[in-house]
Amino acid sequence: MKIVLTGATGMIGLAIARMGIEKKHEIICLINPGSSRKEHIEKMENVRIIECSVNEYDSLETDIKADFFIHLAWEKTFGASRDDAEVQFRNIGHTISAAKLAKRMGCRMFIGAGSQAEYGPSEVDLTTSLKVNPESGYGISKFAAGKLAAIYCKQNDIRFAWVRILSIFGPGDGKNTLISYLINEFMEGRQPKLTKCEQIWDYLYCDDAAEAILSLAESDVDGKIYPLGSGNGRRLSEYVCDIRDIIDPSLEPLFGEIPYYPHQPMHLVADISEITADTGWKPKTDFKEGIRKTVEALKAEQS
Repeated sequence: MKIVLTGATGMIGLAIARMGIEKKHEIICLINPGSSRKEHIEKMENVRIIECSVNEYDSLETDIKADFFIHLAWEKTFGASRDDAEVQFRNIGHTISAAKLAKRMGCRMFIGAGSQAEYGPSEVDLTTSLKVNPESGYGISKFAAGKLAAIYCKQNDIRFAWVRILSIFGPGDGKNTLISYLINEFMEGRQPKLTKCEQIWDYLYCDDAAEAILSLAESDVDGKIYPLGSGNGRRLSEYVCDIRDIIDPSLEPLFGEIPYYPHQPMHLVADISEITADTGWKPKTDFKEGIRKTVEALKAEQS
């Protein structure tokens, strides 16, 4: 298959490109011109790179034809920028532009990356049918983008799937994530300053996330929304201690040193029964194994 991939230089994008190549697919990556992470894609075989920012999807002229379009690209995903109304509004337009590009490329299916933020605070596991109530600008724009992209795809006979991603980790993770912060602090011999970490959380290794998304492309799914996580929830403090034990068991995390941030969900676990039933996909990598792989990759990069 030929797969077009936006956001290809991010952690999930890199994993999809890598796993797609292993499955003998041809990957066409749309990346921002001058991306500092371009070299990670250039090292891969059977990958074609097109330099194109999210603002240029409508004007991109190409005769490339493909089978599937996976849209991961999104501006401003961390911190206060998640509530930047102007930026998040633009992201909705970028998603529709990506769907229109998928049509011009003759793609049979469009898969978009949503977010757990679409649900808003929840005290139960996240399901396809669970009512959404996004509170952050990021969650609101993800929800709107998914709904509008679904309408566009239905109007143009393009199969559609929207994946509401929970917490993914692994090699190539962004520096602003909790996992990256913890690994860096422990590797530097410091005690990380944290909230009380009482949240019930669900972490999924990036290769498993990539497999899940590719399984949708390989299926006959259409018009479906899936929460994507491991399906297992644990107290966040337990994950913190797992990372500590792998890197330096002598260090004590400083729980309760900082407050919870706005819109902080306290229960974040995916019900993956529906995506498993529809595609056969199940996670293969447990949290500790994923952390060991992440730490090994970071050490190799630094050496």
